[in-house]
Amino acid sequence: MGIVIGLTGSIATGKSTVSAMISKLSIPVIDADQIARDVVIPGKTAYRSIIETFGEHVLNRDETINRKKLGKLIFSNEEKRRQLNKIIHPEIRKEMLQQRDALIKAGEECVVLDIPLLFESKLMHFVDKIIVVYVDEKTQLDRLMKRDETDYEEAKSRIQAQIPVSKKAEMADAIIDNSQSQQSSYEQLVAILKKWDILSH
Repeated sequence: MGIVIGLTGSIATGKSTVSAMISKLSIPVIDADQIARDVVIPGKTAYRSIIETFGEHVLNRDETINRKKLGKLIFSNEEKRRQLNKIIHPEIRKEMLQQRDALIKAGEECVVLDIPLLFESKLMHFVDKIIVVYVDEKTQLDRLMKRDETDYEEAKSRIQAQIPVSKKAEMADAIIDNSQSQQSSYEQLVAILKKWDILSH
């Protein structure tokens, strides 16, 4: 029976960097963000529900969903955000579990679920072990402001919209401190995978 690892972090902690490292080690990664994009392509159930709920003005010319328009619509409206989550979350979860189970059935010894909001969405039961990619809040703020060219206030409010990464670290089975070099993060990752007998010593 394969082991399922949940990989999570918070905005601008560098989870995607660690996710890419895991893929390079030939461990399959199921990316929740990618699935979130896939479930809303034309023809999918969630796509039709979004148009029925929010109208055709959220579409691009090519009839794909305009994520920016939809994002603006739900960002300041709690009720609309709830409606959207009700449409897409079940579809994302269904697809993630199908992919996970297919890989385990195919004999994979380890599968990683890359879920940014693992704790916020209470999906801990989807996985056997949890790795949190961690940086302190000052580093997180600096990286977010630099990455998205946002000001301090906006960066702060986006960080505060999630469970603090320090709190997530307390709930993790293992932590990767991503405040040093990429090499340091890679070495921490390898050490964790060896400890869990996923990589040979």
